[in-house]
Amino acid sequence: MKRRNDHQPADGPRLWAGIEELSDDPQFQAFIEAEYPVVHEFSKTARRDFLKLMGASFALAGLSGCEKSSFITALPYVYQPPSETIGLPRYYATAVLLDGYAQPVIATAHAGRPTKLDGNPGHPATQGRSDIFMQSAVLQLYDPDRAAAPSRHGEAVSWADVESAIGTMRENWRADQGLGARLLLGPTTSPTLLRQIDAFRKQFPKARVHVHAAAGHEARRRQITAAVYGQAVDLHYGLGDCDVVVGLDDDFLGPGPDQVRNALGWSQARRRSSDRPGNRLFMAESVPTATGALAAHRLIADARRMPVLAEALANALDVAGASKPDVTDAEAGWIARVVAACKDRVGRSLFVSGPSGGAAAALWIARINQQLGNAGQTLKLTAPITGPVDTGTLPELVSDINAERVTSLLVIDCNPAYNASGELNVGDAIKRVRSSLHIGLHRDETGALCQWQLPLAHALESWSDARAVDGTASILQPVISPFYDVRSVHYVFAKLLGEVDPAPDAAIRETWQASFGDAFEARWKQALHDGFIAGAAPFVTASPASNPITSPNKAGDLDIVFLPDPTIWDGQFANIGWLQELPKTLTTVTWSNVIAVGPALANRFGSTNGDHVEVTVGERRIKGPLWIMPGQAENTVALYLGYGRSRAGRVGDNLGYNAYQVRPAAEPWLTQGSLRKLDSREDLAVTQLHHRLDGFDLAREISPGQVEKVKSEEASLYAPWPSAKNAWGMVIDLDSCIGCNACVTACTAENNVPVVGADQVRAGREMHWLRIARYYTGDVTEPRSFFEPVPCMHCEDAPCEMGCPVHATTHNAEGINQMVYNRCIGTRTCSSYCPYKVRRFNFYDYRSSADSPEHAVHNPDVTVRSRGVMEKCTYCTQRIEAAHVAADKENRSIRDGEIVTACQQACPTKAIVFGDINDPNSEVSRLKRDGRHYVLLEEQGTRPRTTYLARWREDDPESRQG
Repeated sequence: MKRRNDHQPADGPRLWAGIEELSDDPQFQAFIEAEYPVVHEFSKTARRDFLKLMGASFALAGLSGCEKSSFITALPYVYQPPSETIGLPRYYATAVLLDGYAQPVIATAHAGRPTKLDGNPGHPATQGRSDIFMQSAVLQLYDPDRAAAPSRHGEAVSWADVESAIGTMRENWRADQGLGARLLLGPTTSPTLLRQIDAFRKQFPKARVHVHAAAGHEARRRQITAAVYGQAVDLHYGLGDCDVVVGLDDDFLGPGPDQVRNALGWSQARRRSSDRPGNRLFMAESVPTATGALAAHRLIADARRMPVLAEALANALDVAGASKPDVTDAEAGWIARVVAACKDRVGRSLFVSGPSGGAAAALWIARINQQLGNAGQTLKLTAPITGPVDTGTLPELVSDINAERVTSLLVIDCNPAYNASGELNVGDAIKRVRSSLHIGLHRDETGALCQWQLPLAHALESWSDARAVDGTASILQPVISPFYDVRSVHYVFAKLLGEVDPAPDAAIRETWQASFGDAFEARWKQALHDGFIAGAAPFVTASPASNPITSPNKAGDLDIVFLPDPTIWDGQFANIGWLQELPKTLTTVTWSNVIAVGPALANRFGSTNGDHVEVTVGERRIKGPLWIMPGQAENTVALYLGYGRSRAGRVGDNLGYNAYQVRPAAEPWLTQGSLRKLDSREDLAVTQLHHRLDGFDLAREISPGQVEKVKSEEASLYAPWPSAKNAWGMVIDLDSCIGCNACVTACTAENNVPVVGADQVRAGREMHWLRIARYYTGDVTEPRSFFEPVPCMHCEDAPCEMGCPVHATTHNAEGINQMVYNRCIGTRTCSSYCPYKVRRFNFYDYRSSADSPEHAVHNPDVTVRSRGVMEKCTYCTQRIEAAHVAADKENRSIRDGEIVTACQQACPTKAIVFGDINDPNSEVSRLKRDGRHYVLLEEQGTRPRTTYLARWREDDPESRQG
């Protein structure tokens, strides 16, 4: 019988995963036929590179090299602390930071060591959900490449030496009131740090403060909102109250500090009705994004067209002063659908725009929101949550250094020598400063140039405070004692202010003493217990400017768009192996960044994925691997920030290209440039075409008119398994999945999943127990995108169980497909039998050596697997057993919702639901009766416990494209 090689159902569109599938190349077909592409040719240095990466032990989960870590050896208790119960974890409410914003977490600690971070369920902004950066912060804590002690010119010194040097600086500053002293820091929301900065300014009134943000909210929004509203404000989207959302190049569901809050609101509105989608999303974008992938109506337009589209929308919606610009037929059709959708939706729609549109597009969008009654309803404003205020910019600082007006420079937790615009030559400027001091987690590119480098304590090992995106404050409490000779930023600032031997929490207590008043101790303890202090930032009102803002004429061949990397962000996470090996949302590329172009532009240059191209902006140029992005605008090139590091650490160094080198300081998000093809190429580590399913109708869509009563399960030739009281199952809602990978990262952290390196990924040997499959339908120039999480299906009639010759994979009474690791002899028969391709084999021994700090992050409730063993998703069986124990102690049944898998707990849209399918009243049972419910590869007859809800689509298929 002929093998079916496409994903095309008899009555539906063909699903494809990459442009290679559309070529019908026999070599490609042979590649994907293999279970593992083990014929991959490893480079001559592959083994050496592999061992080097594994030597970074905690930046990767893997083998240890010969290099010793400065990590302090963990020893068993001599006297067990009376509050510690062996085998039971402890939980701490605290927060980690992303671009200065608090990400409130509950930290799980075993025997005094943090092993897992999850969202704080009581926090109003995140409601217990998380993202990839929050999940990975625990790995960064144990990074052996962190700065371990203070240094001067690269030589280790003591903190007494540092305090002496600070004393000398203070004497010089007192003499001239701080003239020539400069502070450079990233945006911060810490009330304590802002108070200390104000105190520093009062002591030294002629000192100046500068802020540098490479990729965050500060860099993206603040200048634009100041131009639009006459004052800098923060925008807060009320997505949960929207019936219609319209975006112009704004990936509000993509990575960033506000991703979790936005995803929660969007999915909440999406699920308002059980028989139809609760909201409608319209997106116009130049580069495909996670948000655009979910849009029912997606318009492809070059980045320079965003101000034009904004004014055209304003004109169509009768906004005063908006003219009618020339638009294409596709643009006119998309605008007409937006106008029709917003009719009779007063205060129930939301229009948003991204940084590439600039102030010109943002002004029209603000006036549209005002016209439609959205201002104050679905769009609210607050004063800026990050600070400090009244600061200078990085270009101003460089100008002052070049004019010899700077004698002392203090760089606080930012890395401008790497992530500033290349045209500023910040590294050369730092070298010219007479006295320079850097405070940071790593001795990074900036720290290496400064005279003094002071190691900063991680957020999980220090006292601090910060505000979340909604303005709610959290007290950061240490979950573990510092591993290295580090200090908090508040300690260093206390020394700069002349304080003697400050207590670790003294500055934070002083800040909150004024707010808590006489009830300080009680409220302090409550804040530590809850993980946050109730009270978000108050909303303010502001009207958009009445005079239009002129968009500058864009001259040049191509639009060059700069975007934060989906997993490495601005480069600060480059040394975290979990994030390097995490497939990026739309490309599924790992271990590198790419230069993304549309299919039409690629055809113009005769390029394919992996070909090296050169991008020129002004007099500066960079080269990198090309990636053909289906659905990208024809004249737009996307450069991703965060790679090209030289001092990130053993994991993050010398990967990809540095987009900051060609990023103009005056046009950080959109500029113009040119592209040319080079003669070289590279083999990218891409995961999407691995573990490819052989079937059809994989990611299903359904319109409201097609919802039918769920069919009863078909009869099976196999006798049913005898069932216990509980039978566990899972339902994944494809309409809510945004492809963010939070579930994948949470699974990695919870289940000790190893990282294997780029060469192993190229060979198809990545170890993730859960993958986000990305599919397309339609033409490559204008496709529709789908995200589909694929864990183990836990089949009732599991082929893997029949195939294993030693019964290492078994079926328990509660329906879980189990792995008995010490039985496995590594035949991989189970993997070849599995139609869902969810089993992972340990081709190497990825375990670390005995002296590696990696062991500290391992979940002790989950076995660390060895070479030659198969592994896979277990439905977090350790959590199931813990719930059984808790229920047995109380002589009761397990309650619905009591067991939450790691992927379910992390998902910011609540797309994953787990529970007892024997309980007809459980949430998972209710969803399995939903009219959108379907079984993946149902034709295989495996009767999986993991099933899906189809994605909603509009009734009129022809109306879905712009």
